Amino acid sequence: MNFRIADTFTASLARLTGDEQKAVKTTAFDLQMNPANPGMQFHKLDRAKDKSFWSVRVSSDIRLIVHKTAASLLLCYVDHHDAAYAWAERRRVEKHPTTGAAQLVELRETVREIAVPRFVVAPAPASTTVAKRALFTGLSDEDLLGYGVPSAWLADVRASDEDSLLGLADHLPSEAAEALLELATGGRPKRPLHAQVGADPFAHPDAQRRFRLMTDADELRRALESPWEKWTIFLHPAQREAVERRASGPTRVAGSAGTGKTIVALHRAAHLARANPQAKVLLTTFSDPLARALHRRMARLIGDDAAVQGRVTIEALDRVGIRAYEASCGSARLLDSATLRALLRDASLAAPPHRFSERFLETEWHDVVDAWQLASWDAYRDVARLGRKTRIGEAQRALLWSIFERVRVQIGERGLITIPTAFAKTTEQLAGATAKPFDFIVIDEAQDVGVPQLRFLAALAGARPDGLFFAGDLGQRIFQTPFSWRSLGVDVRGRSSTLRINYRMSHQIRRQADRLLPAELTDVDGNTEARRGSLSAFNGPAPEIKTVKSAEAESALIAGWLAARVAEGISPHEIALFVRSEAQLERARTAARAAGAEDFVLDGGSDGAEGRVAIGTMHLAKGLEFRAVAVCACDDEIVPLQPRIQSVADDADLEDAYETERHLLYVACTRAREHLLVTGVQPASEFLDDLMT
Repeated sequence: MNFRIADTFTASLARLTGDEQKAVKTTAFDLQMNPANPGMQFHKLDRAKDKSFWSVRVSSDIRLIVHKTAASLLLCYVDHHDAAYAWAERRRVEKHPTTGAAQLVELRETVREIAVPRFVVAPAPASTTVAKRALFTGLSDEDLLGYGVPSAWLADVRASDEDSLLGLADHLPSEAAEALLELATGGRPKRPLHAQVGADPFAHPDAQRRFRLMTDADELRRALESPWEKWTIFLHPAQREAVERRASGPTRVAGSAGTGKTIVALHRAAHLARANPQAKVLLTTFSDPLARALHRRMARLIGDDAAVQGRVTIEALDRVGIRAYEASCGSARLLDSATLRALLRDASLAAPPHRFSERFLETEWHDVVDAWQLASWDAYRDVARLGRKTRIGEAQRALLWSIFERVRVQIGERGLITIPTAFAKTTEQLAGATAKPFDFIVIDEAQDVGVPQLRFLAALAGARPDGLFFAGDLGQRIFQTPFSWRSLGVDVRGRSSTLRINYRMSHQIRRQADRLLPAELTDVDGNTEARRGSLSAFNGPAPEIKTVKSAEAESALIAGWLAARVAEGISPHEIALFVRSEAQLERARTAARAAGAEDFVLDGGSDGAEGRVAIGTMHLAKGLEFRAVAVCACDDEIVPLQPRIQSVADDADLEDAYETERHLLYVACTRAREHLLVTGVQPASEFLDDLMT
């Protein structure tokens, strides 16, 4: 007998208390071991329309709803007695008549009226009300069935308008809801696969996103350890396609915040390890905190899977480069930022008078000289300086090179080395090596990979089929200036895909945050990432964008918002307050204290602390997720940060500076799952006007 669990079961399990979850898990393990165990108290649900629904007693009040046939036992739902029975009485497991996918369908006759959620209701005009146009009148029943709409819901779909669609989507199977939302926003959704006659309805790709076959007790244990981490069990078909895709060269998956790029990267690394038993796989990202988060998530994903353990290395990319350098060239004494600034300052003072600021010299060194490893005047004179918009003529370049050459000499005399130099020397070693430390490399947050790192990656695995897999979002680029990947031998044209289903943010938060960015973003090589057509898997309250007259008023506003979230049942550690820089941290802490909440200041070493509200800068928000987020202190001259803007040496660079600041605010806002508050003291940031448009 096949033993499966449904995503509705894992979601309902997560809502129970710890002791209740333990009891449910024990019952689930017993069912898997012996479904016919006479000690199991099965009870027929007489009022259920689907006669294969049964309840299983877990405790005096907790009931497990299962769908039982001669060939299959499916764990569907768990709750307190009355709620569990009511859920089963409103559902049916059926095979879709067109697609052939197994679906858990809510029975239409039990839904008296589909109430539009409060947060999408628009106030009616005071005088006359204009009827909204039905969205799908031009589609036939055959069309709607082809998108996975259950037969019983055809009439409701045909009658839906822009106000009722979001409420309706909550009642439909995910593939149908996604298709309808995309159609309503002008997209052309991909039709679900239509299974062959006689095919297993649970084997359909859309069925696999909600039903998972459990092959042994260890797999079930991993699935139940963290039931809210549904990505460890269920993948959207588009995600699964990206994970399992075969490619002749480097490939990339893109998508806006919350579409599951990191999840795809994790599954991709595990898939490569399983599919290539002798291979060594590197899963990497740009920072230590994100690498630690990947470690924790991979442990949840693979558990005790010996096929993956020991063959997937997870480490921040710079650490990989330094370790490789030390293995081939000896110990590395790294140049630190303070020493670099002092060397640049001394060299600048020794040069003829000039107009270049310390900030410009530092960024020119990082983004051009050191990144491209320019070792001569000729190389600097001829470099294209992609991503650096300030125009400088040959005479000015000559002056600049005199400064940078002095710095290079000083670095060498002190026996120091920069990280780009370490990558460059290691890349030279790899060019002639037959054995490489890794066979496959998966890179998360790829939009922030720099020039020396990309050269290193290309030398490691760029020529191998499936060797390089990138996951990233141009809209979250906050650390690197743009440059051409193709010029370094990494060409992802024709091997890129975009994820469009958002699992981390409500529809309302995603739609609001997207206003900060253009509908399309294009990299230097002409690869375009379109943000149009992105959809969210769930609804929530509208974000609040508030401006007040003083920091004291802002503190009171945030404190009231915090108290309301806790009163709703959100734990303090599921809440975060983000600010632009460390100078504003105290404003966030003052608001937390006003709400009577303990706080934890993020430092890059931890995601938070139990029972405490997380507080941190926008840069540290990258990769994190919270049920509720307040982005505070969005005042004029703070967002965008005035010192950052004033450091720009040329008006042509202002565009990139403003773009980076927008990306930062976007990253902070998109850490929120259900609730988002953005605040500023008047005059507030100009970006808030875009958020409210």
